[in-house]
Amino acid sequence: MFRIQTMNQISARGLELFPRNHYEVAGDLPNPDGILARSADLHKMIIPDSVQAVARAGAGYNNIPVSRCSERGIVVFNTPGGNANAVKELAIAGLLIASRNILGGINWTAAIADKADEVPDLVEQEKSQFEGPEIRGKILGVIGLGAVGVMVANDAVALGLEVMGYDPYISVDAAWNLSRSVRRADTLEGLLAKSDYISLHLPLSDTTRGIMDAEKFRIMKRGARIINLARGGLVNEADMIAALDAGKLSLYVTDFPSAELLACPKAICIPHLGASTPEAEENCAIMAVRQLMDFLETGAIKNSVNFPSCSLDQRAPSRLLVINRNIPNMLGQITTILAGMNSNIISSINQSKDKYAYNIIDTDQDIPDVALERLKAVDGIIRVRTVKHIVTNYVH
Repeated sequence: MFRIQTMNQISARGLELFPRNHYEVAGDLPNPDGILARSADLHKMIIPDSVQAVARAGAGYNNIPVSRCSERGIVVFNTPGGNANAVKELAIAGLLIASRNILGGINWTAAIADKADEVPDLVEQEKSQFEGPEIRGKILGVIGLGAVGVMVANDAVALGLEVMGYDPYISVDAAWNLSRSVRRADTLEGLLAKSDYISLHLPLSDTTRGIMDAEKFRIMKRGARIINLARGGLVNEADMIAALDAGKLSLYVTDFPSAELLACPKAICIPHLGASTPEAEENCAIMAVRQLMDFLETGAIKNSVNFPSCSLDQRAPSRLLVINRNIPNMLGQITTILAGMNSNIISSINQSKDKYAYNIIDTDQDIPDVALERLKAVDGIIRVRTVKHIVTNYVH
């Protein structure tokens, strides 16, 4: 029986995937095997030693202490792409809002609601102050071509924009899904200099924090517009407000309001609605639950932010899972201990990511407790566990 602690209200479509005869799921459980969260801040939480994995039902994971989890051998999952369509749709809306003064017009018409019969004439007299350019034929620069960026780029092509994309780390899957009409920018600076609109789809890291600053704004076309539904920290707010006030940039649409941006008339602030759709919440919950179940039951890792992707078809009766530091001779020490216990390895896989490595080892017999204790005592091994090959009667 696995125990799962939920830290937020998780979509029922995801929770119903947990079979009741194999899982206990609740918001308050002692010694859980896994934690399932959305926006809950786990940085101040004392995560029990029993926890094997944390699954974040969403793409961002700033609310999870990833480094501390890694040191303890706790696998952290996220759900990239689960909310991609929701964010893409809002990005397209942001593109239109940034171009046509729709919001200003709506606010103005609401303000003349008490003018009664004068309304039609007032509308005709004042509508010109809310006009804005069409997006068709303009150049959109998409920075970051992950799941969301690719969808934004492809839909923008369908809307008649010329689209340039920049992502030096684009994945093979993303490249396959990207429209052939999207032009590749060799440099970020080259994309910025040519674009009428910029849409940001980067993760927030030490290298991307504040990447859009005064230096980048100086490169851009006068009157360009920026849409940021990725992370607020990608933009230097003080530099952005200065560029808007000076007329260098026309408008900034962001999903990350601040007091300073709310006071800026050329900033349109959305209350973090990027993934706020029932469909996105369901998709992310389903992905998170499936990843958590696969890891607890078989040791398979997919979409982990701190450990390598790793899976192996299980044909042997016993499976050993070892998390260790990525240092020399670790695998040799593991196999030597198993050989000393007459455990025959049927199949195995070893994968590494940065400072850590992960091993799945199938053996022809149960690993004795004394072997597990010897493995745990090896300097560099962080966590050891075993799983049985059990055929279940439910489908993930």
